[in-house]
Amino acid sequence: MASRPGPEETSEDYMPASTPAPDVLRRIKDWPEGERPREKLLSRGAEVLSDAELLALILRTGDAGSKTTAVDQARQLLQEFTDLFRLARATTSELCRIAGIGPAKAAELQAVFELARRLSDQHLLPRAQFCSADAVFRRYRNRFLHHNKEVFMVLMLDAKNRLIRDMRISEGSLTASIVHPREVFSAVVRESAAGVIFLHNHPSGDPNPSREDINITRRLKDGGELLGIRVLDHIIIGHDSFTSLADNGHC
Repeated sequence: MASRPGPEETSEDYMPASTPAPDVLRRIKDWPEGERPREKLLSRGAEVLSDAELLALILRTGDAGSKTTAVDQARQLLQEFTDLFRLARATTSELCRIAGIGPAKAAELQAVFELARRLSDQHLLPRAQFCSADAVFRRYRNRFLHHNKEVFMVLMLDAKNRLIRDMRISEGSLTASIVHPREVFSAVVRESAAGVIFLHNHPSGDPNPSREDINITRRLKDGGELLGIRVLDHIIIGHDSFTSLADNGHC
């Protein structure tokens, strides 16, 4: 029987052996070099690693109490949250329900996902041009990944549909009291925008518009017409899809 890890060894180096004995452990450093996540990344590139292996490199250590490795722990996270999308939206308390995940590891995971979101926004420079609802969805979907509430945003555009700036208007269930044309268009007028695109998410993942979504869109469109500002679209963002209210005849 193998000895338990000593003070100088961390639990990330251990995993259940392929032998029948339940408490016989193998260290990751004893795996064939081509199977170790870190060595695989260094020799073949990050793209060859599985989601669990990439997460294991972030976690670094497993759980000594349950004798699991960082790879095992990463697999538990993916199993618990189904996929990376839902894992990226997990709160600290939800992450800490996994054995061996404490506030420090939860913070590391949340920091990585936030960096990924910011990276996806790096190319959203002022003057980026939007020619379709699909282009808006692809550029902004990651901005909503971690939100468990509805967030309403406005994209302010010039006469050639180039981005001047974007702004969050509200957070919470979409109602006429939260999204009022006065608050929405005051910022748009200050920026001298010629047109706008409205965005909000459905945390459920279903982008189909509610009756309230349609009513608010019509009120905002009417407000834009009074001010001479084109309301080009209102896009509802789900997990993997979107709905364009302009395509549905509501803008």
